[in-house]
Amino acid sequence: MTTFTARSRIGKQVIPLPDGVTVAVDGQRVTITGPKGELSYTVHPLIVPSVADGSLTVAPRPHVTGREGKHLSALWGTSRARLRNIVAGVNEGFVKRLELHGVGYRAAIKGAALELTVGYSHAVTVEPPAGITFSLENDVIVVSGIDAVLVGQVAANIRAVRKPEPYKGKGIRYAGEYVRRKVGKVVGASA
Repeated sequence: MTTFTARSRIGKQVIPLPDGVTVAVDGQRVTITGPKGELSYTVHPLIVPSVADGSLTVAPRPHVTGREGKHLSALWGTSRARLRNIVAGVNEGFVKRLELHGVGYRAAIKGAALELTVGYSHAVTVEPPAGITFSLENDVIVVSGIDAVLVGQVAANIRAVRKPEPYKGKGIRYAGEYVRRKVGKVVGASA
């Protein structure tokens, strides 16, 4: 059997813990608590999390062999990145902004839900999952929460209601997203 040595530039980096953020490690389960809330993440069994001197580190298990060892570097970097995002989320939170482009396209907040009028015969209602809040800032939809993965997924789901189309650019797009435009049909002169 071949023993694999993991290499990960991201995985080696230490995650500093800001003031007010605490970490509890229980085997593979890492629970991080901060001013905005609490999140837990279960690290892969090949990765060992540890807390020391106000920082969180992850390291690969030594002497990993077989098929699992081939993916050890990727698991190490991914685990570190997910934990870093959780630390940032419970401390500051995450925000995604979406813009509406199109005549008559609008959004409204109804209770906690987001109601979109984007060219269909009916309004589309998007219910927020637990931990996500919607708000509007001058026709810009703001999706906010402490879980980076959940914020990104909810924003992607909202964008999927009416993706930007390439001819007129109408639809829902991320703030700052560039939509590549296509040239429409050109009617040629008949002889």
